[in-house]
Amino acid sequence: MISRRGLLKLIGGGIVSMAALGGYAFAVEPLARLNVTRYKLTPPNWTPGLKLRAVVLTDIHACEPWMPASRIASICRQANSLGGDITLLLGDYVAGMNLVTSYVHSSEWSKALATLEAPLGVHAVMGNHDWWEDRTAQKNGGGPTFGHKALQDVGINVYSNRAVRLEKEGQGFWIAGLEDQLALVPGKKWQRKRMSGLDDLDGTLAQVSDTDPVILMAHEPDVFPRVPSRVALTLSGHTHGGQVRFLGYAPVVPSRFGERYAYGHVTENDCNLIVSGGLGCSLAPVRFGMPPEIVVIDLG
Repeated sequence: MISRRGLLKLIGGGIVSMAALGGYAFAVEPLARLNVTRYKLTPPNWTPGLKLRAVVLTDIHACEPWMPASRIASICRQANSLGGDITLLLGDYVAGMNLVTSYVHSSEWSKALATLEAPLGVHAVMGNHDWWEDRTAQKNGGGPTFGHKALQDVGINVYSNRAVRLEKEGQGFWIAGLEDQLALVPGKKWQRKRMSGLDDLDGTLAQVSDTDPVILMAHEPDVFPRVPSRVALTLSGHTHGGQVRFLGYAPVVPSRFGERYAYGHVTENDCNLIVSGGLGCSLAPVRFGMPPEIVVIDLG
């Protein structure tokens, strides 16, 4: 039988351990760690001989003090050093945690992102928080949002259900970007009874006019079951890998498919999806078992 003193030691040790874990999740992992996660794959319909390196950043969630403009600029410098042919931004530039963090204006985070460089350009889509934080866009039921405008003003290509053909050393491929799948929140004033998206997968892919491979940017991975095998690779963020993971399991994943598309490289029906764990925090400024990451993908 445990003694009273032993019980107090056990309780005290548990409190100290919990405080240490909380401090790590609150102040160390989201602030002091940054991983580079690498994937190498050749999708079934990839053009033989086409070598392409994509550097992917997503879910920045700019805010003070966890993700100020200075830290975004530092992340961009590291991204530039990774030798990418193309840089892809997958949305959620704003934080959505205004009750617990300080606001970073779009002119500040977009200026930091403007330091990104790649031979084939920097290309972006928007995320749900970019829409949710824009009251005018919500009232109008459409964009552009202030995020669209901020990125376009600094010369970053923004895709809203659009596909563009690019070339590397004479070999073509397509970048297609969906508008957000959860863009509009419910509200009686705007006659929306449930969350609705502004994504148009069919219309976007209809713009692809040849057989060259397609890379699809979609902030949320939930579109993946509808993506045809015509698309070589789908890239998503949004889930943060669950943001908190214990022994590889995330208790909460913001996807109707749960863990199915929570994180990493997924293959289904000859289709490839890579979901990044992202860089910032949503709902609460904590990360545990899922440090911020830049994703590097070597195709071909």
